[in-house]
Amino acid sequence: MTRKTVRIAMNGVTGRMGYRQHLVRSVLAIREQGGLDLGDGTVLWPEPVLVGRREHALKAIAERHGIEEWSTDLEAVLADESIDIYFDAQVTSAREDALKQAIAAGKHLYTEKPTATGVEGALELVRLARAAGIKHGVVQDKIFLPGLLKLKRLIDGGFFGEILSVRGEFGYWVFEGDWQEAQRPSWNYRSEDGGGIVVDMFPHWEYVLHELFGRVTSVTAQVATHVPQRWDEHGKPYDATADDSAYGIFQLQGGAIAQINSSWSVRVNRDELVEFQVDGTHGSAVAGLRNCRVQHRSSTPKPVWNPDLPVTESFRDQWQEVPDNAAFDNGFKAQWELFLRHVVLDEPYTWDLLAGARGVQLAELGLKSSAEGRRYDVPELTL
Repeated sequence: MTRKTVRIAMNGVTGRMGYRQHLVRSVLAIREQGGLDLGDGTVLWPEPVLVGRREHALKAIAERHGIEEWSTDLEAVLADESIDIYFDAQVTSAREDALKQAIAAGKHLYTEKPTATGVEGALELVRLARAAGIKHGVVQDKIFLPGLLKLKRLIDGGFFGEILSVRGEFGYWVFEGDWQEAQRPSWNYRSEDGGGIVVDMFPHWEYVLHELFGRVTSVTAQVATHVPQRWDEHGKPYDATADDSAYGIFQLQGGAIAQINSSWSVRVNRDELVEFQVDGTHGSAVAGLRNCRVQHRSSTPKPVWNPDLPVTESFRDQWQEVPDNAAFDNGFKAQWELFLRHVVLDEPYTWDLLAGARGVQLAELGLKSSAEGRRYDVPELTL
């Protein structure tokens, strides 16, 4: 086997997602398995170079995982000709400028979303990347998770017949931070810092709906800040200026309607933190991040509304688990491997900056819909 090293500048690895999902469970996991076998006698070896603002945190992570290089100087790292890929998992407000710097330096890009704070900025990134001739990808992790891969299998197999509707429930209670520490950073709840559940989650819903069911053609949304005061990492109270809950209705190309509730102010009474129910003429399914259950029309019960008598059947027990039928890898790692193959082997890859711009567009229109109390069409993006 021949080893080919790919050096990746990873910016934002001191944050929760950048560290756990991208560094530890993706890039380092690829190294732990001996690299990425390209199938032609070559093993791709990712070599992370950690980048961030907090020197002590970077040093601690590097020492913990035996990583040789780290820096607080992004400009110097991007000037290093040996760096092949720039990855960004910073706070949203810092991402757009950093991506522009990486494009100007001629680095391939892989980035978390949203890619920018507005659709015009997101499209400008697409133009710059295409003009620079670099490869670019945006994290769209949900479609690589076991539950949604099973759902995709059902769709491809024609299980649903005509798909009529999609109902999504996402969220959990994020503690305010006064009597229990919040499990999300405080900037997520300040709009001036790029926070808000719409800019965070609507990009996810765009690619999930687009990939599985069809392009979103219109959006109607209502957002709210249900918890107006929270406490930050230092125990100080602050005003929550960003939305913590969003209730969206999405018309899909082909006629199906999706309704997705997203909230950091809801307590979980579901099997998983996110679940999608898909109803079709021939069958229905409920998919989470890992599991998927189905009910075919031939085994659908005939409930009758009668509030005067107790329910005598367990409706949940009348659904059937979809088997794995495959070994599922970490969803973030699976997409990293596809992007690395795209960079090195030029294999097809569709989850690019334009796909990321669609997510920014949907979030922007969702916020406008809520602010103005109207439905917005979602036009196809053109450069």
